[in-house]
Amino acid sequence: MSRTLTLFTGQWADLPLERLAPMAQSMGYDGLELACWGDHFDVMKATDSPAYCEKLWQMLGDHGLTCEAISNHLVGQGVCDLIDERHKSILPPEIWGDGEPEGVRGRAAERMRRTAAAARAFFAVKPQSLGTGHRVVVNGFTGSSIWHMAYPFPSTTQEMWQRGFEDFARRWTPILDAFDAADVDFALEVHPTEIAFDTATAQRAIEAVQGHKRFGFNFDPSHFAYQGVDPIGFIRRLGTRIFHTHIKDVWWNRGDGTVGIFGGNTSFGDPRRSWDFRSPGRGDIRFEDIIVALNDVGYRGPLSVEWEDARMDREHGATEAAAFVRRLDFRPNGANLDSTFSRARHAADPSAGPRSRP
Repeated sequence: MSRTLTLFTGQWADLPLERLAPMAQSMGYDGLELACWGDHFDVMKATDSPAYCEKLWQMLGDHGLTCEAISNHLVGQGVCDLIDERHKSILPPEIWGDGEPEGVRGRAAERMRRTAAAARAFFAVKPQSLGTGHRVVVNGFTGSSIWHMAYPFPSTTQEMWQRGFEDFARRWTPILDAFDAADVDFALEVHPTEIAFDTATAQRAIEAVQGHKRFGFNFDPSHFAYQGVDPIGFIRRLGTRIFHTHIKDVWWNRGDGTVGIFGGNTSFGDPRRSWDFRSPGRGDIRFEDIIVALNDVGYRGPLSVEWEDARMDREHGATEAAAFVRRLDFRPNGANLDSTFSRARHAADPSAGPRSRP
């Protein structure tokens, strides 16, 4: 195994961390990507109490687990979105407040700034025995004021879309500056409903924040493929901006022909759907191609399973997924293959291999 194998806890937030941690160990994971909901990671406690952070690391260590990223998708969604009643169900009560949209967005932005400080405080006390990690990362969403305009009818002009990217830059640049001050990276999960939902919009989002060094991506191939977007192309174009990676699978071109990529107002698991998330290895993503591309661009961060499959028991699926990723991952080759035939190398090291091609 070349990389740390973690489990994203977002889909397990109904379980207390003290119960999930031993489960993750038994399922075969090296660590957890801690969600900032449920009781898995409390942003306010992490910034106010070193003892809270130390206790959290102790719990992880007691079960042989580490952590290389935290995730605050739900609050991040509130920063740019057009706020409606759906947000009340995902946002903390103090962020929702009275539900007045601009107030919600402002409080969400402030909590995201606080999340940068919380991540720094948490990883600052990480025990050396649990590894140092390659960077401090907060994964999340940004929300979008223009997602409802994604399909251009009534006609959406480039000026309308541009105003959405300008709104994103206005709201997120101060957040990214707070991340920079804390020496923490923010990784947007490119995803429908976000300001970036494919490669083109990801590139435009980078431009909107003027290439801010703290703005990058949590690469998750499952959100590309069913849209018809090439996930390998994303890696090769934006590899230096990939700060974290999710392993999540999807299948597409299924169903009964009555539901397309917009979902047909059906629920996940409905057999009519043309696409659905699947347990890693059970869908159509070519994960070996992804590992090759990640190696090519120099990504050495964790592989984090975001387990989601409406058709499968999650403990069975997450256990199977851990084994799948362990078989899947491999270290890049550090040598030029033809160097094994070099006379100069054999003169220095007679055990280096054959002297000529067979």
